[in-house]
Amino acid sequence: MNLDATASVQSANVDVAEIRSTFDAITAEVAKIYVGQDELVLGTMTALFSGGHVLIESVPGLGKTLFVRTLCRILGCQFGRIQFTADLMPSDITGAPVYNMQNSEFQFRPGPVFTQLLLADEINRSPAKTHAALLEIMQEYRVTIDGTSHQVPLPFLVLATQNPLESEGTYNLPEAQLDRFMFKLCVDYPSSDQEAEILRMHSMQINLNDRLINDVKPITTPERVMAMICSCGQVTVADSLVEYINRIVRTTRTWPAFHLGASPRAGIALMQAARTLAAFSGRDFAIPDDVAEITLPAMRHRVQLTAEAEVEGRDIDDELRTMIHGIEVPRN
Repeated sequence: MNLDATASVQSANVDVAEIRSTFDAITAEVAKIYVGQDELVLGTMTALFSGGHVLIESVPGLGKTLFVRTLCRILGCQFGRIQFTADLMPSDITGAPVYNMQNSEFQFRPGPVFTQLLLADEINRSPAKTHAALLEIMQEYRVTIDGTSHQVPLPFLVLATQNPLESEGTYNLPEAQLDRFMFKLCVDYPSSDQEAEILRMHSMQINLNDRLINDVKPITTPERVMAMICSCGQVTVADSLVEYINRIVRTTRTWPAFHLGASPRAGIALMQAARTLAAFSGRDFAIPDDVAEITLPAMRHRVQLTAEAEVEGRDIDDELRTMIHGIEVPRN
């Protein structure tokens, strides 16, 4: 589905009851293959239906690829994966013109980014010029080569991962790249019961493709997802809640422990995500609890501690919680 096709779904009315039932059905299907990690599932779903992207910080082996493949099956979307390495070039992501000897012309050969749910694995292992190749695509949903724009199919969601334990051979993502992500999700090891369930579920040498086909059923289509994205954008946000979000964002810029505060894009992310969470709950209006639930994922990668706070061993999430507790919550 390209950008021109969005006009056909913008007028499609999807009530919040249908969005809630679809969300419940999707999470139930995911649970047939993927165990636990509720924050990852909810955060990814919220970003998808808000038109955003997700940065995932976790150790290897927690099933991120399995989760994305399962979600693609349920949504009827295309799946793509890029393994970022130090020698990965921008053209390896976007594609490049290739000379066609039959007609003596250069023809554009699309790269792996031309998919709908893209897993960008270990994104911090590539240099800045490769990161930059994703900037236009994540924001504009298109690739421009030699002055010609090529649209990526919609819905388009990037799930980028980075390993917090290994620093050798990695590059810090620039602030402009980090700000493109709606959420940063920190995924930890599963609980004891969840890990035991993983062992029972995935230790029988059954082909994963067969399991995805036989055990997981498609719930919706990319076109319907686009219609629900448009409907989530129509959820009501009261003026008092807008002011609450605005105070949260602006307070990060004067908080003593932060030397870099959140951008206006952070406020937009909070607004969009609060609307989507409200729709997931079957409401056509957002409430402060919706904002509180996604403030940490939306903010933790957009603020930076001062040198003094880092030396003192302070944690960004703890500072954000303390800051938010000091901001008055609207009552109406």
